[in-house]
Amino acid sequence: MSIKVSTTINDDTVDFVCDESESLLDALRNRIGLTGAKEGCGTGDCGACSVTVDGRLVCSCLVLAAEAEGSKIETIEGMANGNELHPLQRKFIEHAALQCGICTPGFLIAARALLKKNPDPSEEEIRFGLAGNLCRCTGYDKIVRAVQDAAREMRGA
Repeated sequence: MSIKVSTTINDDTVDFVCDESESLLDALRNRIGLTGAKEGCGTGDCGACSVTVDGRLVCSCLVLAAEAEGSKIETIEGMANGNELHPLQRKFIEHAALQCGICTPGFLIAARALLKKNPDPSEEEIRFGLAGNLCRCTGYDKIVRAVQDAAREMRGA
């Protein structure tokens, strides 16, 4: 059965039709054309498909697209302001906190969600906040350092 969904994605009103069992990840990628969120595992274990729904960090592979009705969704595509990268994006580049890029959008979305809740996290809090995201290429130290640096910049420290 097809369902019509009206939602807000990256501050734009979006309407789409999806199957009742379709994941939000599949709808974002295949119906809306937002391919930043990646399917790494399909079981919510890797965080590569992370987005925020009404300010809450979720694995979009575990959310039904139909559940997005009336919600505000933020994806990696909405993180930069035009050509101006978000501080987290810039710091990931500066700290070489990415390699293959599969996990990077999920880490960035998770880090942004963390810094919205806690603008001055300790290293332990960063590691805990990003624990739902897996990376097989970089290790995690460069990612943590990039988040720390971005947090300092965003606080104006």
